[in-house]
Amino acid sequence: MQSTLLKRLLAVLIGTTLFMDGAYLISLNKIHLGTILPLLIGLGLLIFAIFYPKIQISIHKTPLRNILWRVGCLGFLLWSTSVVCFFLYLHLATQNNTQQAPVKAIIVLGSGIENGKPSATLAQRLDQAAALAEQQPNVPLIMTGGLDFREKYTEAEIMSKYVQKKFSISPTRIWLEDKSTSTDLNLKNSQPILAQLNIQLNEPIAIVTSDFHTLRAAAIARKQGYRHIITVAAPTPLINRYNSWLREYFAYGSGWLFNEF
Repeated sequence: MQSTLLKRLLAVLIGTTLFMDGAYLISLNKIHLGTILPLLIGLGLLIFAIFYPKIQISIHKTPLRNILWRVGCLGFLLWSTSVVCFFLYLHLATQNNTQQAPVKAIIVLGSGIENGKPSATLAQRLDQAAALAEQQPNVPLIMTGGLDFREKYTEAEIMSKYVQKKFSISPTRIWLEDKSTSTDLNLKNSQPILAQLNIQLNEPIAIVTSDFHTLRAAAIARKQGYRHIITVAAPTPLINRYNSWLREYFAYGSGWLFNEF
């Protein structure tokens, strides 16, 4: 009896946390697997806790149902373990990832616009890029990102305005790659700009992105021919850090599956 009560209590606590987390971020228009999945898992745990007696009766009606239930629980446990391992891998792999070696160009990867302004995650990337640009005053910056849904200006344009206003970076140093909608295209469409600047792909090029995204961005860049990548990691805001990491878990898997890197 105590074991059953503990299971239900844990399911309520974890389920409520996950559901509220997902619902809150979705209300901010952050709709992706990293927010939808916690909401659904949380809802499932709440249903499990509330209807636990009925679920147990239904499961034990036939041996097949019992087997399927156990297999499903085992599969969910294995999947959850793989997510935790991926989170640990990201955390360890991105420690002290920011480097300040001399570079020929700084590519800043986009991360979403909210009401005409950079999202909190994107603002962190831009702050990090500006800090690097101030240390290396003659290096050009390439802002990447096309037109987001319901936005009037492209992501690259808004990124450019942000660093000009906040850090007084000269617009003559800023180049816009304003057609892309993915990391793959960000880096691919930046190559003609690099060529125009007489910068070769084997020269040191900084790629500024969020800490959780550096590994996949570097892998995609290498696949495209970039040979001297210096990844610069920007911190991810705590409010959506683990949701972003969960989204990256699926993005990393799909990127590998579709030979993106």
